[in-house]
Amino acid sequence: MPEVELKPCFLTPKRVQPEYPLFVYLPGMDGTGELLRSQTSGLEASFDVRCLAIPRKDLTTWEDLTKNVLDLIHAELEKCSQRPVYLCGESFGGCLAMKVATTASHLFKRIILINPASAFRLRPFLDWASQLSYLVPESLYDIGALGLLPFLASLERMTKSDRHELLKTMRSVPSETVNWRLALLREFAVDDSELRRCHQQVLLIAGAGDRLLPSVTEVRRIAAILPNAQVLVLPNSGHACLLEKDINLYEILKKNNFLETKDNKIYELQVKEVG
Repeated sequence: MPEVELKPCFLTPKRVQPEYPLFVYLPGMDGTGELLRSQTSGLEASFDVRCLAIPRKDLTTWEDLTKNVLDLIHAELEKCSQRPVYLCGESFGGCLAMKVATTASHLFKRIILINPASAFRLRPFLDWASQLSYLVPESLYDIGALGLLPFLASLERMTKSDRHELLKTMRSVPSETVNWRLALLREFAVDDSELRRCHQQVLLIAGAGDRLLPSVTEVRRIAAILPNAQVLVLPNSGHACLLEKDINLYEILKKNNFLETKDNKIYELQVKEVG
């Protein structure tokens, strides 16, 4: 796992494909972007994929994180301003995606939110427990991560290697950072009027078997606010659904008409004309 210690950056999973639309993935609480790796080979059939990596010791606000993401996207667009941008946020990254999208909605062709952690407020006991998490000694965080695993993922739907990778990634985040990001979730808010200004198509994905958050309830609430949203409920999936061996994000986008192949053709033509 690469060390990202200075400031948020984009990781390029396998290869750079400037002839394709840009796909920006914002990760969950771990902030590494590494856990998307099982999905990247499929996504790279139609996208130039970037995964946000947040430093392990990053203690910045939503506003700073939002600015950092937008700066990174603008840097990519400087190479070619015509390329469409798809924004995808999962869990904690779903909250960040909403902040980014409502700040600069004009940048994005389409938006995907997966089990957004804005549902955190619907679990009062999580809110209460998270406020006491700073009392947990550092030495016990490894044990806590192991105990949280069955709530975070449907383990029986994951390969053994992915289960190990998830646990390893959870343990890589310092307790101070975990507490900070929990505090960010407690204070997270996006005004409904700001969401209504996002007129692009939005796909809201939720795992019906999410034991951590009431994600189905939350995506339906968000869908009722957004002007152009559709909801997909994965009947057997948990919170970390993208790690499940039967879940293919690219196929989900394809089946839900969320891939505009004409975008690729138009964009490829523009690149050739410029070249």
